[in-house]
Amino acid sequence: MTDPRLAEIADLLERKAEGRYGLEAITQRQHALQAALAAEQQGCPEALVVAALLHDIGHLVHDLGNNPAGAGVDDRHEELGHRYLAAWFGPEVTEPVRLHVAAKRFLCATEPDYFARLAPDSVLSLRLQGGPMSDAEVAAFRALPQAAAAVQLRRFDEAAKVPGLPTPPVAHFLPAVARCLLPAG
Repeated sequence: MTDPRLAEIADLLERKAEGRYGLEAITQRQHALQAALAAEQQGCPEALVVAALLHDIGHLVHDLGNNPAGAGVDDRHEELGHRYLAAWFGPEVTEPVRLHVAAKRFLCATEPDYFARLAPDSVLSLRLQGGPMSDAEVAAFRALPQAAAAVQLRRFDEAAKVPGLPTPPVAHFLPAVARCLLPAG
């Protein structure tokens, strides 16, 4: 692995993602791998598979612990993750990452049964993140170029909380990550 960006991402996923994923009985790494596997299994574009793998990287680059929402803190992980990734990836990877929290708010506003399917930690963080979108916010979100990808990513995110689900290792996804990296420079 010669690209230091790829090595840094692998290191974050291998070493820092051992912490528990919110209130779930899985780790940050298991959550990332489950989301990426779901995107891969559905035949999504490689950039969305990578976005699924990295969507919560913002949790790994702050020092607020594994469950800041439990302490009443919105860690703005989607913005932290976007900033972290923006120098290395194009918008087809970074925008779904940036918008996956907005996609949760969008789905809560547009699908009557979506809120009832949220995991307890997602319900808690939803309150901190602004709750369901208003009609004006829904219209603005729909107009965004990566809105559909963000909604798809959000669905992978919600489903990626299964204890013991077998997944490939981080190394399985690194070739896709490498292909999505912007040219070094």
